[in-house]
Amino acid sequence: MGVGYLTVQSRTANGALPLEGVRVRISNQQGQLLYELTTDRNGETKPVPLEAVDRKFSLDPTYSGDPYSIYILDAEKEGYNSLHIADVQIFDGEKAIQPLVLIPMRAGQKVPIQQTLIIGKPAIQMTTPRNPAGPIVEPRILRQVIIPNPITVHLGAPSEDASNVQVTFIDYVKNVGSSEIYSTWPKASLEANIYAIITFALNRVFTQWYRSRGFNFDITNSTAYDQYFVYGRTIYESISQIVDQNFNQYVRREGQIAPFFTAFCNGTTVTCDGLSQWGTVTLADQGMSTMEILRYYFPDDIELSQTNIITGIVEGFPGNNLQLGSTGLDVQVVQYSLKRIKQTYPDLPAITDEEGKFGDSTKAAVMEFQSVFDLTSDGIVGKATWYKISYIYVAVAKLASLESEGTNLGIGTIPPNSVLQKGSIGIDVITLQYILSVISAFYPTVPDLTPDGIFGSETTNSVMAFQKTVGLTANGIVNASTWNALYNSYWGIKNNIPINYTVQSGDTLWLLARRFNTTVEAIKDLNNLTSDVLNIGQTLKIPGRFITYTVQSGDTLWLLAQKFNTTVNAIKTTNNLSSDRILVGQTLFIQQ
Repeated sequence: MGVGYLTVQSRTANGALPLEGVRVRISNQQGQLLYELTTDRNGETKPVPLEAVDRKFSLDPTYSGDPYSIYILDAEKEGYNSLHIADVQIFDGEKAIQPLVLIPMRAGQKVPIQQTLIIGKPAIQMTTPRNPAGPIVEPRILRQVIIPNPITVHLGAPSEDASNVQVTFIDYVKNVGSSEIYSTWPKASLEANIYAIITFALNRVFTQWYRSRGFNFDITNSTAYDQYFVYGRTIYESISQIVDQNFNQYVRREGQIAPFFTAFCNGTTVTCDGLSQWGTVTLADQGMSTMEILRYYFPDDIELSQTNIITGIVEGFPGNNLQLGSTGLDVQVVQYSLKRIKQTYPDLPAITDEEGKFGDSTKAAVMEFQSVFDLTSDGIVGKATWYKISYIYVAVAKLASLESEGTNLGIGTIPPNSVLQKGSIGIDVITLQYILSVISAFYPTVPDLTPDGIFGSETTNSVMAFQKTVGLTANGIVNASTWNALYNSYWGIKNNIPINYTVQSGDTLWLLARRFNTTVEAIKDLNNLTSDVLNIGQTLKIPGRFITYTVQSGDTLWLLAQKFNTTVNAIKTTNNLSSDRILVGQTLFIQQ
């Protein structure tokens, strides 16, 4: 037997919010409890060693068993639905990272629902024929090769009634790499397979293979059509590091723009006219380089090209590494981004260097960021670190923008009584679109959208995805039952996500506790504070828990304020009430 390692990470809102205090239990297949862990302020646990099947079996194409050991993982956190993963796969000598996708409980939900994830065998072990359509022969639709961020993946065959999920392109490639092959393979073999995975996906996007046929996704997870993807699966560090460096490089033929159609299969139980996954191991063992392996299976005139057109980020990598002593606007971008990210990742060191000058404090912040996000912690901002900072910054900024927008809209607890559908316009549509945008950050199967007050195809797709997610008829019509489900999901998120507050001049813990109707002890516990001293600019998490209360006969806002130790104005503000009148049976949210 060998030994592998497992780290658990729990982050939500596209990585913007680490979930601290998630309780994780790891058991063997016999049900014996091995570890009880808790995520820290960065949303992760310490790595733990686990016995694993000897590494040599994952390098042998004739071995018919599972060349990894399987463990059971259970995760739970107050205010969230729990997660049971039946088959975390651990390889000898490899570090595995298990992401936890926890969904906030809906308002009024008393008991968490257990979600179950079965990862299943990697595609390399499958015997199902692969017959992806291609290469494309019709004119291309896009004029340039772009990295879609996010990429939309359909969790089934193209015409199957299955959900879509949106993930960053980097996370998609890491997932496919971990789902297709073994992370123990030689580096040249891993690189050749990852280039094939990247190029295959970019070919689907470049040719608009599915969208030009009326589908609302970029690619499927069916190996009969595309490449394997298991949402929420374990990721392996050896694959992750290669993807971070190479995610925007793809295979093309000399003189062409289009990504080459890089078909592949395992090469043993399934053969195809393309790359043999097991064959790459043999060729790597013979000393072939990555490009030599690719040219062995694909035409001799293929080359690697790079695209810097990446959607969903602020600025592309400047081309030169930034490090101690660097100066200029690019350094400023890094500093500003890290300061913003520190609002939700408070353990990042404060940057005190002059703007635009990469000094010791900037290096310290970069190194901590790299450590948190599984990058080489060298304090140098190369391509991998630049793009990770950019992705997390965009997620944090989007979350802050949504909070501000929600305040401006004044969303209360009573849904509109309108019925909306394609073609509707107005303020209720904006409210609907805003709520869907918030939900999309926490529900992976609900696509994001831009509020514009017009109920078009984008809004219809988002509504139908939400309806499917919560078990309603997916007809795209927002009636009373859909409005209620939307509001319950929205307030479930609001109730379980702490408020982020930046300390201002004159603030004290006592004043903040009064302002937010909490206690000094609760604020200190949530932020791991050992004293009452606050610093201007410091980011604090403020407890933001609410209860649902159904108005009874005889209730008034004044009586409820006395009962729950709050104020009439606080109840009115939270519930967007314009008067003191309340109705029997009305649901109110009251901050605790």
